[in-house]
Amino acid sequence: MTAQPLRPVAGDQSWAPRIHPSAVVSPGAELGLGVEVGPFCYIEAGVAVGARCRLGPHVCLLSGTRLGSGCLVHAHAVLGDLPQDLTFNGGHSRVEIGDDCVIREGVTVHRGTAPGTVTEVGTGSLLMANSHVGHNARVGQQVVLANGALLAGYSEVGDRAFISGNCLVHQYTRVGRLAMMSGGSAAQMDVPPFCITRSLAANTVMGLNVIGLRRAGFSPADRQALKQAFDLLYRAGLGVSAALATIEGLPANPAVLELLEFVRNSRRGICKLSREPDPGAGDSTPLAA
Repeated sequence: MTAQPLRPVAGDQSWAPRIHPSAVVSPGAELGLGVEVGPFCYIEAGVAVGARCRLGPHVCLLSGTRLGSGCLVHAHAVLGDLPQDLTFNGGHSRVEIGDDCVIREGVTVHRGTAPGTVTEVGTGSLLMANSHVGHNARVGQQVVLANGALLAGYSEVGDRAFISGNCLVHQYTRVGRLAMMSGGSAAQMDVPPFCITRSLAANTVMGLNVIGLRRAGFSPADRQALKQAFDLLYRAGLGVSAALATIEGLPANPAVLELLEFVRNSRRGICKLSREPDPGAGDSTPLAA
């Protein structure tokens, strides 16, 4: 059955936003149908909050922030504050959060640096407590940032990636779709899609996110094709250019083509292969805090 869009019934005041008396909401803010604003929230002019969003106590939404519908924002989250960038000279920039996101306690998402630029968080993402999304970062759909994960300015995270607790992503670094960064790891080089980084290490991958691929519905044939491409890229002793040329000669596969395109477009280079056992990876199942 297809879900029907929510529509207010004429005269039904239950759709009106519910604002706690202690909250400070600017007349220039836009609140959608059924929004709930908790105690001591602060919402500036130029903020738009989509229908059915719920804001916990002490949430701070600053000018230029737009929340999609159905988002849940927990206590003390701050969205849309000024970028932590010494080149920032003022001007209007934005934060855009997709539908159905969950933003937990103490999360910070900063707006873009240059006027007119934006920091984006995609639909269905979960930002756990005290995680941070820096200015101009682009976070895809259904991404998980676990507790304390930090994304620097201009970083990019692909759809359904899992960034574990206390991970660090350097500015301009990309994390590919369905990649998993194991706990405490850091990335100053690009993390290819479908790969897992090594816990408590920097710029190293261990292998493919096999469990994540299964959960995402990748067929055995797709997983085998990715394994063959990964082995050529990391284990065959070839340089990156030679490995890419060899992979291009394999039977066409959409996931492999995605991996190829990601590596080709890397400006920082891709993470290296770790040949040491990972003490914190377990069975590569992403565990939430």
